[in-house]
Amino acid sequence: MLQHPQVKGPGVGLLGFSKGAEVSLAMAAFLKNILAVASLNAPVAVTAIPLSYKNKIIPTVALHEHKAKATNSKFLDYSDGMDDPFQAPGDQSRIPLEKGEAQLLFMVGQDDCVVKSEYHATEVCKLLQAQGKKNFQILSYPGTGHCIDPPFFPLYHIGSHPVFHKRAALGGELRAYSKAQVHAWSQIQAFFKKYLIVN
Repeated sequence: MLQHPQVKGPGVGLLGFSKGAEVSLAMAAFLKNILAVASLNAPVAVTAIPLSYKNKIIPTVALHEHKAKATNSKFLDYSDGMDDPFQAPGDQSRIPLEKGEAQLLFMVGQDDCVVKSEYHATEVCKLLQAQGKKNFQILSYPGTGHCIDPPFFPLYHIGSHPVFHKRAALGGELRAYSKAQVHAWSQIQAFFKKYLIVN
């Protein structure tokens, strides 16, 4: 990416959602030249496929389908199905964000029914702060589910769980989701302008 003629450098920014944000956070932990990551409703632990980088392998966090809860719509809320990445044994799967230097913007929906994204972001920022780091920010959106799309995308209440391959509740309420879309998009742009554009 740094060789691309439209990339000014000296580094790049990453925008990721869900598993894509998990991968973006892992890149920030291990790769140089990642200056900024905007993470939308990401777990901060490795899911589904072990992460392998050089001689390091991070195992996947355990997922428990039996911990899913039925919602009012009769679809399943899987947010409690993942081992806690801040306690054993889940902590062996946590992405070591303290190793990276990138600026981190965590955007989380308080009604995320796939990942406890607000909890993940809050706890990882506590760890970073305890190590004297200040390279993080959390934007938390009430009434917003797993999807935080660009403005004017339709709200999807239901999706397919990426691991269990079953219909899953994604969470969110239309008005709150619509407001979050507009706010989040402006914040993402401002974040990248602040940390990527060299004057």
